[in-house]
Amino acid sequence: MSNEKILHSEMDIKDVPRTVKREWISWIRFVLIIVILYGAIHYTIGIKIVSGDSMNPTIQDRDLVVVSKLFFTPERGDIIVVKDPEGFDIVKRVIGLPNDHVRIKDGIVYINQQVLDEPYIIGQSMDIDEVVVGTDSYFIMGDNRTPGESLDSRDPSIGTISKEQIVGEKLF
Repeated sequence: MSNEKILHSEMDIKDVPRTVKREWISWIRFVLIIVILYGAIHYTIGIKIVSGDSMNPTIQDRDLVVVSKLFFTPERGDIIVVKDPEGFDIVKRVIGLPNDHVRIKDGIVYINQQVLDEPYIIGQSMDIDEVVVGTDSYFIMGDNRTPGESLDSRDPSIGTISKEQIVGEKLF
């Protein structure tokens, strides 16, 4: 019996390095998976909490917005997240595309002299003279057009935004 115990103990000792090695490999795999998942999520998806009423009624104050950071070409009507000049993330809607002529008269938005259908807005915007959107730039506005509710491309301090300022596109 004592010989069996010795043999059994010797086998356990031989197996220890293998077990430790397997455990280390498991931990390394686990850490790598976490790092890869973090990178994939951090660089492809963002979660933002909306602050303010500028996108009412579409998006409410304190709503959670999931944003795709993957490369995309903004289209008219897309809701995007943009870095403003002070470095804050703001949520707005794409109104004017590169080389568009944007004008607001009597609260109605005209793109290239055509009325823009906007069933999603509330309030009425103040008029602005025609703005020519530059190449690789976009004209953005909040859905709440009540004066003072949305700081967007109508304000000279924001103006049109460059493609580089776009953080991502709202998914949901």
